[in-house]
Amino acid sequence: MIRQEIKNLIEKAIKELKKKGIFSDFQIPEVKVESVESGVEKQTYGDYSSAIAIRIRKEAGMSPLNVAEKIKEEVDSWRLKAFLKIEFKKPGFINFFLSSEYLQKNIKEILKQKEKFGELKIGKNEKINVEFISANPTGPLTLGNGRGGFCGDVLANILNKADFKAKREYYINNTGEQIRRLGHSIIGDSEAVYKGDYVDDLKKKIKTAGKSPEKIGEEAARIILEKMIKPAVKKMGIKFDFWFSEKSLSKNKETDKILNYLKKKKLTYEKEGALWFKSTQFGDDKDRVLVKADGEKTYITSDAAYLKNKFDRDFDKLIYIWGADHYGYIARVKAMAQALGFDKEKVEMIIMQLVRLLEKGQEVRMSKRKGIYVTLDELIDEVGLDVARFFFLEKAANTHLDFDLSLAKERSSKNPVYYIQYAHARICSILKKLKIKTEKLKIKTEKLELLTHLSELNLIKQLIKLPEIIEDTVNDYQVQRIPRYAYNLAESFHQFYRDCRVITDDERLQEARLSLISATEIVLKNTLDLMGISAPEKM
Repeated sequence: MIRQEIKNLIEKAIKELKKKGIFSDFQIPEVKVESVESGVEKQTYGDYSSAIAIRIRKEAGMSPLNVAEKIKEEVDSWRLKAFLKIEFKKPGFINFFLSSEYLQKNIKEILKQKEKFGELKIGKNEKINVEFISANPTGPLTLGNGRGGFCGDVLANILNKADFKAKREYYINNTGEQIRRLGHSIIGDSEAVYKGDYVDDLKKKIKTAGKSPEKIGEEAARIILEKMIKPAVKKMGIKFDFWFSEKSLSKNKETDKILNYLKKKKLTYEKEGALWFKSTQFGDDKDRVLVKADGEKTYITSDAAYLKNKFDRDFDKLIYIWGADHYGYIARVKAMAQALGFDKEKVEMIIMQLVRLLEKGQEVRMSKRKGIYVTLDELIDEVGLDVARFFFLEKAANTHLDFDLSLAKERSSKNPVYYIQYAHARICSILKKLKIKTEKLKIKTEKLELLTHLSELNLIKQLIKLPEIIEDTVNDYQVQRIPRYAYNLAESFHQFYRDCRVITDDERLQEARLSLISATEIVLKNTLDLMGISAPEKM
């Protein structure tokens, strides 16, 4: 990746300047290099920019602009062909402009790597458990479940692309208060909370005579899991590696072992007949009840046993994707991880904010308990899986998402999914028309040197960003980068197509442009594959 190469060059330059005595000796901080988006700023800040000179001005003992100038001169002295030029600007930015020669060479690399383009070797086979959806089996999956579901699935794809070993897991909450409430709902007594057609259907299937609400709820939960949740997950295009039953934790005495361990470590105490965990010792805002006065174990006890179970299965890191109502669980689960002797930094949570479904500008309200809801099944049937995935992925997890049903059903360039897929289909159409097979393209450097139009170079600049996008997403789990990148890449291609004729009388130029669009097809498909979205060859 050129971004990493620039980081290395800057670090090397600073070390050289320290050796020469131009800079004083100091610990070099992390060098950050930003990719500059297209627009007016691009003319000023080049393709990549670093503000390292501003960060080290005090250590270097000179003004940020002078620091930038010295680093620029040092890198310039190496006469690197990757850069057209390097500039420094106030207040201390170092700006790198990529050369046409460097960009053209990348076409050959993409065509060589094909579906492997974008793969990174930074994960070192680290095993990561990505747990998502994990909705209580008390009803069909709704839109909120879809948001976390697609996010978790795509995050696992990205982690695996970067050489991690990510596994997908669904935690089946099939014990406790929610299951009892489901049982009461099937009975239809005063403690019933769940409503809807599916509850009426379950009442016809389940015999309630002589059974406790808990047993009825467990039976109903099994039916919901097998007949509603698993089929919906399949329709979502998600394949879980593990379906983990909460009930197995108590059956295998894992929750009891957790309680005994905490007692032995003197991390519990009794108050008002209940057993408490001293979670404030590990950063939580208050201590937590492990066992209620009536003897029932709380969710934190099961969560602790589940967390230990995951680490015992040799996972190096745990990622939980939760709904907005679980924000308060972060501190207590991290506290428990630390109490059990694990590194709490290896336990990470992504909180998904709420989803609103809009149709013609009006909100469609949902409530599983009131029986007024739109299931994920229904939404996918309405707009298609590709559109559902993209629309759920395109906003950051920490922001609310408005799902525009009217836009989702558009079959035009207004719909970003259609816009992106049409770019891929258009390329395939051109290659098919000329009977070109990407793998049989003979790429000659002298022909690629003809790719000098601004739109050609801008398209290549987008192509080479995919590995950077993957690296950034691995580091912070912001999966919305992928759909945004796909759109920007499609936009660059459509601009190129408007500005540059691919099929032309100039045979050498035509071959060069065919190489460019073939590389674009590869990167577009790789990006769509990461999102679990199809790459149609015709539309």
